[in-house]
Amino acid sequence: MKLYIKYMVSLRCKMLVKEELKKLGLHFIIVELGEIEIMEDITLEEREQLKKALLNSGLELMDDKKAVLIDKIKNVIIDMIHYTDELPKTNYSEYISKKLNYDYTYLANIFSEMKGITIQQFIISHKVEKVKELLMYKEYNLTEISYRMQYSSVAHLSNQFKKVTGMTPSNFKLLKIKNRLQIEGI
Repeated sequence: MKLYIKYMVSLRCKMLVKEELKKLGLHFIIVELGEIEIMEDITLEEREQLKKALLNSGLELMDDKKAVLIDKIKNVIIDMIHYTDELPKTNYSEYISKKLNYDYTYLANIFSEMKGITIQQFIISHKVEKVKELLMYKEYNLTEISYRMQYSSVAHLSNQFKKVTGMTPSNFKLLKIKNRLQIEGI
């Protein structure tokens, strides 16, 4: 049985969900970002217990099909930008469409309707947050970050960074307190 969980965007969330499933005596096959598969069917009582336990941890069991699809889109993007070593070489639209097995136009329309922003805007927000992270760790210079994040140039990265944050990457590096958003908050 598959269940979908909102706000499940990190490895810590996956560990937390596994613990809650164990507490309820449920056996999981897969625990991925936003999605779990358990061996058995669960009763309404078990579902309510799981729902409560997840809510206490800031997670939410989902039922609405559109909300599930939106969460799947978000999780593909989050995984692509934050948890893979290299971004896909294809267009993001092709990548997302292929991963979810839906026409991209359909996904883009539902996403915009439900979230009030485009998929592209969501991707840009996450790319900028990843750039902030890479700048904070000081492992890479701006040219390397630009290449790693698949920007056409350092100027393109800098312009997009400034549009989103209001400052240049160089100014961000000079800040004593670097403001970063949590993945769930983007």
